[in-house]
Amino acid sequence: MSGDRPSALAQPIRPPSAARIGAYLGLFVLGAVVGAAGALVQPGWFPGGLLLALAAEAGLCLGAARLLRSRAAAASAAGGWMLAVILLTTSRPEGDFLFAAGSGSYLFLLGGIGVAVICATLAPVRQPHDGPARLGK
Repeated sequence: MSGDRPSALAQPIRPPSAARIGAYLGLFVLGAVVGAAGALVQPGWFPGGLLLALAAEAGLCLGAARLLRSRAAAASAAGGWMLAVILLTTSRPEGDFLFAAGSGSYLFLLGGIGVAVICATLAPVRQPHDGPARLGK
């Protein structure tokens, strides 16, 4: 390392741009749409609907993470998915609810959370612009 140039790790973190914040909000809304659609599809064609709903969430989260090159993008899409699914699990005063008490619903809920965590973990992390070498030199 050169002595006159500060390390990339020592530089302050810049706030995200307006375009990046807009992208995160769009991914949040898209995650909510995918969660609501998955909640409707998963009981219809069991087990194919369940696999289709989980694959849609995985595609959204992993695609968002790779597109924006950050874990926050995957977390934003997963947050929208979780909000939609949680709002759909609450029962109404009339007694109506969307999720039945079956194994498919539990697999959708727990599997979707697992898919979100896996996709956020697999997301690339931004590296300093010093080169392709690993950080722990």
